[in-house]
Amino acid sequence: MDTIFLQVLNGLDKGGAYALIALGLTLVFGTLGVVNFAHGAIFMLGAFCAVSFNQLLTMSKKVKDESITFFEAFKEQPYLEIWFGDTGTMIIDYSVPISLVLAVPVMLVIGLVMERGLIRHFYKRSHAEQILFTFGMAIVLQEIIKSIFGANPIPAPAPDIVSGSAAIGAAIGLGDSVVYPWWRLIYLAFAAIVIGAVFAFLKLTTFGMVVRAGIHDKETVGLLGINIERRFTIIFGLAAVVSGLAGVMYAPILPPDYHLGMDFLVLSFVVVVVGGMGSLEGAVAAGFLLGILQSFASMNEIKSILPGIDQIIIYLVAVVILLVRPRGLMGKKGVMED
Repeated sequence: MDTIFLQVLNGLDKGGAYALIALGLTLVFGTLGVVNFAHGAIFMLGAFCAVSFNQLLTMSKKVKDESITFFEAFKEQPYLEIWFGDTGTMIIDYSVPISLVLAVPVMLVIGLVMERGLIRHFYKRSHAEQILFTFGMAIVLQEIIKSIFGANPIPAPAPDIVSGSAAIGAAIGLGDSVVYPWWRLIYLAFAAIVIGAVFAFLKLTTFGMVVRAGIHDKETVGLLGINIERRFTIIFGLAAVVSGLAGVMYAPILPPDYHLGMDFLVLSFVVVVVGGMGSLEGAVAAGFLLGILQSFASMNEIKSILPGIDQIIIYLVAVVILLVRPRGLMGKKGVMED
C-alpha cells in the first residue's frame, strides 16, 4: 500500500508538469488554431528564469576568510550577504519563489512577441507548416540557451526549509517510512492552483466568456464590436506565463539544461492529443492520467517483466485511445477525425 501511494504521488507530480504545459498548448490551439511546437521551449525558458535570477543573486567577490587565522585566505561571498547580512542570505535562499514574480512579466512579453512577431503569420497556414515553423523556433531557442548557459544542467535549489521530505505516511496512517520531498508536494499544489485559476479565469470572468464565445464563433463576436484578435493575443501570452511558471517551479526538481523543453514537449503534445485537441479539461485529465501510468510503469517489479515499458507506456496508451476514439478522451467531434 505504501508503494502504491508513493507511485500515485509520483504520477501526480509528473502529471502536474504535463498538465500545465498541455494546458498552454490547448489554450493556443483552441483560440488561435495554431499547433505550437515551441511551447516546450517556453517551459525551458521559465526554468532558466529561475537559474538566471539565482545566478544574479549569488554574484560574489573575494573577501578575507576570517575563520582561517594561520595565514591569509580568501573566499567568495555574495554581494547580497555583504550588503544585507542574514537578510541577503535569506533572499538568495528563496530565489526560486521570488523568481516566480519576476517570471510573470518576462514570460508574458516573450509570449506576446512570439505571437505578434512570428506566429500570427501562420494562422491561415496548414497545421503541418505550423508544426515545422514552431519546431524550428524551438530549436533556435534551445541553441540560444545552450550558447549562453552551456550544455550541462544548472541547479536552482529550493529553499532550505523545504529541501527535505515530509512524513506524509504518519499523517495519513501509513507508517513513518512513507516520506515524500516537500518541494514535489509544493509543485503539485502549485499545479492545482494554476489550473484552477486558469479555468476560473476562462469560465467566471467576462474576458474569459468572450474568449470562449470567440473560439466558437469569431466572426459573430467581431461583429459585436469586440476586438477578439487582441484577446486571443492576450490568451497566447497567458499560455506562455502558465508554461513559464511551470518551468520555474520545476527547476529545483530537475536541474534545467538546454533540451529540457524538447523532453517535455513531445510528452505534453501526446497528452494534448490523448485528452482531445482543443479540450482544456481533456488536457488536464490526460496529463495526470498519463503521469500516473508512467509512474507505475517505472516500478522495478513492472520493468522486470516488461523491460523499457516506462519509456513507451504513454505512447502505447495514446495509440490505443486514438484507435478507439480518434478525437481523444474529451475532444470535440470532428477534430482530428478527418
